[in-house]
Amino acid sequence: MRTSRRGSSGSSQVDSPGYRTDVLEVLAKLLSDRTDVRPGKMFGFPAFFTCGKLFACVYGEGVGLKLPEDTVRRLVGKPGIIPFQPYGKPKVREWIHICHDRPGSFSKEAGLFKASIRFVAGATLGGGPRATKRPTSPASK
Repeated sequence: MRTSRRGSSGSSQVDSPGYRTDVLEVLAKLLSDRTDVRPGKMFGFPAFFTCGKLFACVYGEGVGLKLPEDTVRRLVGKPGIIPFQPYGKPKVREWIHICHDRPGSFSKEAGLFKASIRFVAGATLGGGPRATKRPTSPASK
């Protein structure tokens, strides 16, 4: 596992949880044939983007993955899936943290990665769950 130290707003350093290079290798291979996915970095961690927006980040012992809130609620608590809480902060809405001992197990989550890409791309293009329609008032009819 790669680890590092991260500066904070004060003079002290915060220990980074690092990331597993074996997990990064599996994800890079899993997503390599997707023309709508680009690798990159987010806060120094390997990450994956679609439509210019982050959808997955290799962090600590696993992968942070963005999904709709109802999906997150349904998945949290299943084996290997916990709320995503980078640097011990409060859990991040619409994110899960998938952790498996064996890196090959992440390949079995391909459906979740595809769902995340669809979710983030849809929200980016205005067709996803974040696009809301304002209710019309009776006066405007």
